[in-house]
Amino acid sequence: MLQLADNLSRLGTETAFEVLARAAELQRQGRDIINLGIGQPDFQTPPHIVEAAIKALRDGHHGYTPAQGILPLREAVAADLHRRHKVDVSPNNIVIMPGGKPTMFFAILMFGAPGTEIMYPDPGFPIYRSMIEYTGAKPVPIALKEENGFAFSAEEVLAQITPQTRLIIINSPGNPTGGVVPESEIRRLVDGLEGHPHVAVLSDEIYSQMLYDGREHVSFLRYPEIRDRLILLDGWSKTYAMTGWRLGFSVWPTALVEHVVRLCVNSHSCVNAPTQYAGIAALEGPQDDVIKMVRAFDERRRAIVPMLNQLPGFRCVEPGGAFYAFPNITGTGMTAKELQNKMLEEAGVATVAGTSFGVYGEGFIRFSYANSIENIRAAIQRIGTLLTR
Repeated sequence: MLQLADNLSRLGTETAFEVLARAAELQRQGRDIINLGIGQPDFQTPPHIVEAAIKALRDGHHGYTPAQGILPLREAVAADLHRRHKVDVSPNNIVIMPGGKPTMFFAILMFGAPGTEIMYPDPGFPIYRSMIEYTGAKPVPIALKEENGFAFSAEEVLAQITPQTRLIIINSPGNPTGGVVPESEIRRLVDGLEGHPHVAVLSDEIYSQMLYDGREHVSFLRYPEIRDRLILLDGWSKTYAMTGWRLGFSVWPTALVEHVVRLCVNSHSCVNAPTQYAGIAALEGPQDDVIKMVRAFDERRRAIVPMLNQLPGFRCVEPGGAFYAFPNITGTGMTAKELQNKMLEEAGVATVAGTSFGVYGEGFIRFSYANSIENIRAAIQRIGTLLTR
């Protein structure tokens, strides 16, 4: 019998993919399934970005690229960060990644080890906890509460820091809740971290351009006092509908760049060349499609929340960002997993149980409104019929 490493048993997964697989199986059986579970835009990548990749291939960009990413793309990222956040970032501190997950993976690998602690949002993206446990570090959840709009409390975060804490993971706007952390809490956290110089921050800002009701994204890059221990995660997947292109970027403190580049060399070598040229076109080209997508998501957000609040046993706070609603379903008398399965099997609506995103997700269901209003309305009607039956 093969003897595998013990750490593999600690590696989790995204159970959302299990829901998607079951939904696909039901569709193959002829069932009509409305998918409100998938976490990706339902738009096509803008044409000028696609053409840039095709041109790169025709121009002969077929070989390896630097592990850190091609310089023109890193320069374009730096210019974009200055344009959006009014901060100066050197291209030397930017690393291009094959998506967003490698940044999480590498940051957690750097700081996670037996005897250490890493804090992460709960409910939150499941790979945070999975990777923390994989390293042998102790996962310490940051409880995101419905009454706070699923934003963290800086006071509570700071109170959980111990001498063993090595990294705090922040995600705003957040998945699965759509919660947005107000600037006041970010300021309090940054101020409090001055008393904990041994703690680094990984700020996952992949939904930074998807905010509503006039909210402005507050990037941790704006706080120079923590730049020497800040890792920023962002990318193209959500903003430009490029999930399948696998293209992300990260900003690292100077002291960590050498280490992360070495991890890149050892894992994926480099990001493929044509995708990087597509990334340049996305950042430097017209942003009209981005604006249209966000407006469409906002329209759907304003449609789905009242619908959810009319369902028996549901109540839903209005999300401030991303494209997720995270209603409380305790009034139905069912667990999150029970209701997720019931909605899929009996109503033909795919969603994701809150427990897929952590222990504090019990009593909640994630709805992705990256779907048409017509489909959203039909899905809610089906669920209403199911719950009143």
